[in-house]
Amino acid sequence: MPLTSQGTDAAKKIVGRKRGILTDTIGLILAVTVTAASFSENALGVRLLDQAKETYPTIAKSWVDTGFKKTVVEHGATLGIDVEVVNRNPEKRGFHIVKRRWVVERSIGWIMMHRRLARDYETLTTSSEAMIHIASIDNLAKRITDETTPTWRGTY
Repeated sequence: MPLTSQGTDAAKKIVGRKRGILTDTIGLILAVTVTAASFSENALGVRLLDQAKETYPTIAKSWVDTGFKKTVVEHGATLGIDVEVVNRNPEKRGFHIVKRRWVVERSIGWIMMHRRLARDYETLTTSSEAMIHIASIDNLAKRITDETTPTWRGTY
């Protein structure tokens, strides 16, 4: 992995890349971006909104988690997208389902079933983005045909 496309996310204490996806309400991927881990959540969100608006000009609503701040909400407003930040319930401790966030988490789980996405093997960020699109196409094909394709899980 070239050093120019990786970085350090100080908050999460990880070195490498950050993957961002934007999905529709049933979990199909609409926009993907892969950046250095040092890239801010806001810049990632702005990039995803720009991609989505360019490809799907009628998009009108987006839910984001609390990692995305005012910049994404304001940028969404300039694009005509209502961006709503979904907050965790501070009274609940530990794991609990957060409104609309589970859709993206489920989509990430689906694409992680593809071996090439379990780790970041790609040299270029564009290759990594392409692999995410390929995984989402495979998942859509499984939904349409009701057939399964082999995964890497359970192999030795």
